Amino acid sequence: MSALFAISLATAAILAIVVLIAYFRLNPFIVLFTTSLALALAAGMPADKVVKSFEEGAGHVLGHVGTVIALGTMLGKMLAESGGADRIALTISSWAGRSRVDWAMMVIGLLIGLPVFFEVGFVLLIPLAFVLAARTDTPLLRVALPMGAALSVTHAMIPPHPATLLALSAYHANTGHTIFLGILIGTPIAIIAGPLYARFIAPRVPLTEENPLAEQFVNREPPKNMPGFGITVFTILSPVVLMLIASIADRVSAPGTSLNTALHFVGNTDIALVLAVILSFYVLGLARGFSRDTILKFTNECLGPTALIMLLVGAGGGFGRELVDSGVSKVITDTALDFNVPILVLGWLLAVIVRVACGSATVAMSTASSIAGPILLKSHGVSPELMVLVTGAGSVAFGPMNDAGFWQIKEYLGLTVPQTIKTWCVIETLIAFLGLGFCLMASMVI
Repeated sequence: MSALFAISLATAAILAIVVLIAYFRLNPFIVLFTTSLALALAAGMPADKVVKSFEEGAGHVLGHVGTVIALGTMLGKMLAESGGADRIALTISSWAGRSRVDWAMMVIGLLIGLPVFFEVGFVLLIPLAFVLAARTDTPLLRVALPMGAALSVTHAMIPPHPATLLALSAYHANTGHTIFLGILIGTPIAIIAGPLYARFIAPRVPLTEENPLAEQFVNREPPKNMPGFGITVFTILSPVVLMLIASIADRVSAPGTSLNTALHFVGNTDIALVLAVILSFYVLGLARGFSRDTILKFTNECLGPTALIMLLVGAGGGFGRELVDSGVSKVITDTALDFNVPILVLGWLLAVIVRVACGSATVAMSTASSIAGPILLKSHGVSPELMVLVTGAGSVAFGPMNDAGFWQIKEYLGLTVPQTIKTWCVIETLIAFLGLGFCLMASMVI
């Protein structure tokens, strides 16, 4: 297979995904599935292996991330129903003061965004944005946009978010190092794309339309029996702490010892999250007066909306596996190495392309990392942790209209499509390009 044919085939597949999803409005899962099969057949892959390859790719990704998605969603649900999110928001905003409520919402977004998807975190926090904007007489965009920017940065760059865990696995990166670098690089990105840009753009985007959602949420009272601030933050951050402990286990204990094994076990992503969820059942559930039946109801009903997310994540993994098994990925890999395309830039570009194609940042990150992962194995001197971050940055680029987040921002904030492009799409693009720039600078010293 020639390099020109392989690149043309991959380009045609990605363009087909863009057109079928964005223009013809077809189901993204069906598009990813059929396009993956067509690509493999066109590459000369035997027909009896095409479907098996897709199933193995989808199964590998879902086997790793399905549990994480489910547990993160449950933790987010307990946070919402107990009033834990309200407690964090009200406490941090009271510390920050009226003039810095936008900075407070950025911090809240970074905290709440750790265990949940962007869409879940946004729905969780937007009522608080409406309330704080009304009670502090602050323009809504100055409050809501920093929150959205922080949620997006967390989604893309900081474990244990499911999207970053996919890339961690593909690049064989160290979880603790990735968390540290994600916070170090992600925080200034959230500041620039959040409070700083929001203060610039808010006066230039007047909200003229009536927003019935704002009236509904402004009149909403927080739960009376909210959990304490300390225990709520401890519950949210507990999986992160456990993963950090596991990342330094070999430094504080001898490999193979019982202590070392125990530290690695509790710091495993799935174990850390399930322990946090179990903890939340008590401190955010039973201790708040919820019955066991009510907690069961919460954990069951919150999983329904994740079905499509899981399908799309699996399809992204299947698409990446078809590229590998058909030989297309290897040809592109060898060509990229021959032309000395910087691996950080390549990982970022792949994520951007898939992001525009299917809209989902999680699918973009899983697909791009599955393609760039084999290339990284042949590269030397490139930090796997920076590859996770740069791929995540590219996965949120442009905030396209085929992304659910675009329409969430538009509808909740009462924006027009052009106003959403001026605000949200610019924020997502800032995150993507700042992430690339900061990672390239960091690569000079790491």
